[in-house]
Amino acid sequence: MLPYPQIDPVALAIGPLKIHWYGLMYLIGIGGAWLLASRRLNRFDPTWTKEKLSDLIFWLSMGVIVGGRLGYVLFYDLSAYLANPTLIFEVWKGGMAFHGGFIGVMIAAWWFGRRNGKSFFQLMDFVAPMVPIGLGAGRIGNFINAELWGKPTDLPWAMVFPPFSDPAQLPRHPSQLYQFALEGVALFLILWLFSRKPRPTMAVSGMFALFYGIFRFVVEFVRVPDAQLGYLAFGWVTMGQILCIPMIVAGLFLIWLAYHREPKTPVTSAA
Repeated sequence: MLPYPQIDPVALAIGPLKIHWYGLMYLIGIGGAWLLASRRLNRFDPTWTKEKLSDLIFWLSMGVIVGGRLGYVLFYDLSAYLANPTLIFEVWKGGMAFHGGFIGVMIAAWWFGRRNGKSFFQLMDFVAPMVPIGLGAGRIGNFINAELWGKPTDLPWAMVFPPFSDPAQLPRHPSQLYQFALEGVALFLILWLFSRKPRPTMAVSGMFALFYGIFRFVVEFVRVPDAQLGYLAFGWVTMGQILCIPMIVAGLFLIWLAYHREPKTPVTSAA
């Protein structure tokens, strides 16, 4: 069994002001996405300025934050937030849903593309390889917050999370780290290597949807579902798995469509 590192969720406290690691992980994800996008910008569109890129990253970040929070409220704990709406603003306590953030990003990309002469999938193909940076950082934030841990296990890398998080004090799968490795590191490498060569429009977006959906679906087997929802069917189906099924199907369809509809129309390569 591995010891859980006791990291204070508050990275810095100055009087009443508290800066949480969870919030810093979002800044790391956004900053990392901006740096990667800057590297790819000339190949994506040489006419775009760094200012336009900054505008794009800003609106996508708003989509992540607003969509992620509203997605958690709607998909995972609507009754609690209806009873106390002010809880919606307490984002430092966690409670962000990837699928809601993903919808927010798609809306922001569609809106920004219309205003700047880019199609929805041109922008989504451009930003897809950047997303795993934020996903990986967010999972580290979950780990520091000691939330979203896994089922009990006797594997040698099991961890006992703090009593405030897990009163049962059982050795558990560190599922946040599994998701960091898959949704962050592995997904980044897949998309980065895949997009290094010119690909048909929609292919990179399809790869993102397909592999994120697969990785998340698999990890849900060892991750404890949200207490207020539990398992939704057959004693093992979670909300996360239900939300991933459309992503997997859409990813397969986009990849098929990309190579059958316009095989000679490449998107910009990553490097």
